[in-house]
Order: sequence, then structure tokens, then C-alpha cells
Amino acid sequence: MKRVDLRHLKGDFLSELSNQAKRLNDGEVCIFLFEPVEFDNIEKSVNLIREESCELINSLKFNQVDWTIVVKKIKG
Repeated sequence: MKRVDLRHLKGDFLSELSNQAKRLNDGEVCIFLFEPVEFDNIEKSVNLIREESCELINSLKFNQVDWTIVVKKIKG
């Protein structure tokens, strides 16, 4: 399992989330931490990981500002 902390990017995390999701191996699980800034970014992140052939396993608010999503790369 891999963990990627994107919180330092604040609201500009989506492109790096995409890059990291592309690098996952088939079947690999990854936890992404990010600061969504705007709630719309949560929905955008879920749509983005689906575009990168990943399955959303979990999505939750980590604390007052941070969010986590757990994804698994779909074998393909």
C-alpha cells in the first residue's frame, strides 16, 4: 500500500493526483491525502481517479481541512 500526501499543494492537487494514479501498478492500493479547499474538488478527484482506471475504495474527511481517498488500480 502506498500513501501520497498532496496537502502541501492546497487546491492545486488534481494534476499531481492524476500523475500519481497513473504510476500505480495493477491491483495496487493507494491513500491520497489532500486539502480540497472547495468541496467541488472532492467530486473532481473521484472523477479523475476513475478516468485513470482506479476504483474508489473509501473517501472521508480526515480532520477539519484534510480529505483522504483510498483507491485501487484496476487491472486492465
